[in-house]
Amino acid sequence: MRDKTLILPDISTDTLPLMEAFYTIQGEGYHQGKAAYFIRLGGCDVGCHWCDVKESWDASQFPNSKIEDIVDTAAQYPGRLAVITGGEPLMHDLDELCRQLHNKGFQTNIETSGVYALTGEWDWICFSPKKFKSPDLGMYAKANELKVIIFNKSDFEWAEEHASKVSKECKLYLQPEWSKSNEMLPLIIDYIKENPKWEVSLQIHKFMNIP
Repeated sequence: MRDKTLILPDISTDTLPLMEAFYTIQGEGYHQGKAAYFIRLGGCDVGCHWCDVKESWDASQFPNSKIEDIVDTAAQYPGRLAVITGGEPLMHDLDELCRQLHNKGFQTNIETSGVYALTGEWDWICFSPKKFKSPDLGMYAKANELKVIIFNKSDFEWAEEHASKVSKECKLYLQPEWSKSNEMLPLIIDYIKENPKWEVSLQIHKFMNIP
């Protein structure tokens, strides 16, 4: 079994391990279709076997970038939606990143599995729990969006368990795992027709062939 214990690099409070950053279209969930600047941080110990960015897991492989530089680069683009993702971004203290993004007029969004306590000030929290590691219990009340990846039929029951714990205002999404989309999407469609509190989330950026 793979050892999920990762050693994070020594990171000061004004730097973060930046894997990549890019301006694109948000392809998933509630903000789908909007221009967004993505900041992908290195480091993850959740271990999803179907993860499509496994190269992000080892934070020590990525440079410790100054938060000021990360935000200044983001501000060069006209969009003011910043999406912080990973990896698992909450492995890091995100207070300063959010502060500087807000000072530049950004709306701050995070995509997280919720396994760590929340840091940072967020305008939108996309909570996507995974079976491989239990989320922090405080995440349920704070999530604006619950996005559950459907890899097999048993995931529908698992999704309902998490939906019962979030707030009534939280948006609920079912998203097929990309490699099994042809198999799972028809099941998702039928499930949502019977359970209309849920909505479909698709990775439309992959259909558009953009990052």
